Amino acid sequence: MPPFSPAGYLLLGFTAFVGFLAGLLGFALLRVLSGARDSGRRMRESTADTAILSAALEEAVGKLRQQERSTLARAEASERLNAQIVEGLTSGLLVAGADGKVRMLNPAGHRILGVAPRPMPAAVDDLLAPVPALAALVRDAAAGRRTVSRRHIATGDTSGGPSHLGVTLSPWTGGPGEGGVICLFTDLSRVVALEEQLRLKDALARLGELTAGLAHEFRNGLATIHGYARLLDPAALPAPHGAYAEGIRGETQTLGDVVTKFLEFARPERVTLQPLALELVVRRAVHDVDADGRHVTVAGAFGQVEGDDVLLRQAFSNLVRNALEACERAGRTPAVDVRGTVHAADGVVEVTVADNGPGLPEADRERLFQPFFTTRSDGTGLGLALVLKFIVTHNGQVRAANRPEGGAVFTVMLPLRVPTPALTQ
Repeated sequence: MPPFSPAGYLLLGFTAFVGFLAGLLGFALLRVLSGARDSGRRMRESTADTAILSAALEEAVGKLRQQERSTLARAEASERLNAQIVEGLTSGLLVAGADGKVRMLNPAGHRILGVAPRPMPAAVDDLLAPVPALAALVRDAAAGRRTVSRRHIATGDTSGGPSHLGVTLSPWTGGPGEGGVICLFTDLSRVVALEEQLRLKDALARLGELTAGLAHEFRNGLATIHGYARLLDPAALPAPHGAYAEGIRGETQTLGDVVTKFLEFARPERVTLQPLALELVVRRAVHDVDADGRHVTVAGAFGQVEGDDVLLRQAFSNLVRNALEACERAGRTPAVDVRGTVHAADGVVEVTVADNGPGLPEADRERLFQPFFTTRSDGTGLGLALVLKFIVTHNGQVRAANRPEGGAVFTVMLPLRVPTPALTQ
């Protein structure tokens, strides 16, 4: 084989160099392709991981939103329930802060206290102005000056509001640095009135047992004295003994009338209950003392009651007679108004006897219905006591007050008759 020429060696070297470059280029290309495949795989894996994480986060956010909606719904339901409970309470509910401001007073509280709704918070003294005793109690308890859990307070109200309240107090803790008192109160006026009626009935029963026999014997002795006095002829007696005999007759007659009325007051009554149209009873009672109807007017609705016609008529006759006599003693032309009002929701009928007389002395109002208390020199003090007894016997109430325009007013409350349901065949 002939030796290569220099040109041949140069061509061979160039060919080898080109082959080296081609190999190097191929190797680099293979590395690039391999890297691209790895990068694609990593990108696909990263995309899958991101999708999984995103789905997990979306699911967690959805659950949180569902829990939030459920919690909000429960909170709204709880708030509605609390509002319904507060509004449905028949007792008054009041919340007051230590700053002397009332945060809340439920509808029953407004009704019991006779307070008109107003924006809250409101000052305790302003909101509870009609009941100062309750205002003082709430104010002191809210400020921490009084730790009373339960209390029975007499309001002294005589205008138709609650005369007695049962109050329960408990601490209230609000937000940070905020506190006060929660006050729950109930109108006990009817309960106290019923207790007083029961005590009065019991006292009347004991009084009748203790004094009926004594008064009866006393009346017998007076009758004997009066009988002997009538046997004496004042004209045949020397002066001044005739006047003495007349005095004995008059005094024994007066004492006999007092004892008779006391026996009527002290002895237990035999009550004959029957359905009565109260208006007819009242009109007959008025006719007994004002037959021509010049001084007494009767108006309003009276309804039906279960009662004894004789006792009720006597009670109303005494009230009307007292009103007429009070006007006449004051030198005024009597104008007596008897008015009936039916309170169907409370199951009672209210009858008022109002006059244009001088009114009732404040010091005497609490003693008007006590036996033998009278402001008249010729009175026995048993008329109003009998009225109270007869009304209480019918499970009613009677109270006395002065009218703003002048004169006195006596208010009688009697339970309405409850119709007996008809029996089905």
